[in-house]
Amino acid sequence: MPAIIQSDSDTVRNHVCERLIKPAMQRGERTVAVNVGVVHKALGLHNRVPLVCAALKSKKFLEEQGLRILSTTGPPSGQSTTVTFTYEILTPNVRSTANPLNSLRGVAKELFKQLGGGEQFIRSERDKFAGERQK
Repeated sequence: MPAIIQSDSDTVRNHVCERLIKPAMQRGERTVAVNVGVVHKALGLHNRVPLVCAALKSKKFLEEQGLRILSTTGPPSGQSTTVTFTYEILTPNVRSTANPLNSLRGVAKELFKQLGGGEQFIRSERDKFAGERQK
């Protein structure tokens, strides 16, 4: 299987998502501020400030993370390590690490108890199915 090559922009977006956006969402915060210089340094980039700025204000990043830019501080060029984007978190992250099936855990516990337990229920269903196939 060939390795998936990630673009530098995707690397920036994924880093910010994993290190800043998701933790802010888990803490229940409604806003999060991201400094371009901090991201640039954390990723060990050299002379890639415009790329970081573009990745952090891209439509792709905003839509994937459910964000809206509230403010941008820094020089008028918008291309500096001093640029800070403040985002409003609009929607919970759809790529949350929590398994959505966990909310269903135990939902049929009482029903299976009345039927003699989960294993007994499955055994009886298999017997019914096998009996119908033999007819």
